[in-house]
Amino acid sequence: MFTPKYPPQDTPPAPTTPAPYVPTAAPIPSAPASNRPAVQLTPGGMLTLAAGGGALVLILGAVLVSMLLAVAITAASVAVCAVTVRSILKSDRR
Repeated sequence: MFTPKYPPQDTPPAPTTPAPYVPTAAPIPSAPASNRPAVQLTPGGMLTLAAGGGALVLILGAVLVSMLLAVAITAASVAVCAVTVRSILKSDRR
């Protein structure tokens, strides 16, 4: 009942033989020579990169710490609000 019923094929596919593989030596493309000199950093450039990386790490750390502090302050204020509402509701029942 649930098995599929396929229609019969009109003609069987013709058998094909694959062509034999013949390896050929293709030339390897090379990159064109550039006229630009390689980048060379001076000691001052290295110092600038190190200072910039350090500043980036410090700024990113300050942003992440401030976000964590904001979450902690929000959690504390929600906890204080919950205790206050609980106290108000408890005093109303008396």
